[in-house]
Amino acid sequence: MASLFDKIQAAAFRADVKRGTKQSLKWFREKVAETRSVNRKALLRDEATKTVSKPLIGRMFMYAYDPKNKKTLPFYDKFPLIIMVDKAPGGFYGINLHYLPPVLRAKFFDKLLEYSNNDKYNQSTRFKMSYDLLKATSKLSAFKPCYKHYLTKHIKSQISEISASEWEIAIFLPSEQFVKKGKDAVWKDSRSKI
Repeated sequence: MASLFDKIQAAAFRADVKRGTKQSLKWFREKVAETRSVNRKALLRDEATKTVSKPLIGRMFMYAYDPKNKKTLPFYDKFPLIIMVDKAPGGFYGINLHYLPPVLRAKFFDKLLEYSNNDKYNQSTRFKMSYDLLKATSKLSAFKPCYKHYLTKHIKSQISEISASEWEIAIFLPSEQFVKKGKDAVWKDSRSKI
């Protein structure tokens, strides 16, 4: 069975989409919007992703998650899509892009790309950022509702790394799985924090 990522990549190739531009983000957002739902388990096993035992700083990952304090959280995402920012006690800190609505996510992601180490979009490409940089850079203020501490013991699936060549697809896939509130309420809350 063909990879969901590969199908969308093939469509981008046919449409002559130039990667890493505002136009490509718009194209991918519109193309992926045609995908109404995704099978999250299949996404984790998609041949375009790779399973890792330890996530690395500056890379993008997805996994199933069951938060330690889920009873007291007002809402949470059971299927985070994160960019790992730093190590943390018992896990790591990451920016979960699902906490932003797609248009704001595209704008934020476009700004994040300025902090990648190259524009090759291959295995060498990663984000170069820290909490201090995110906090100090006003154009990255959208990180505030997305910055989360994830505990390794509460990851309930394999951790799948998304290669840089697939980032523009992954950020728009409807894979968020919010609990306690719907995505519209979560996104409204995120906008108020920005």
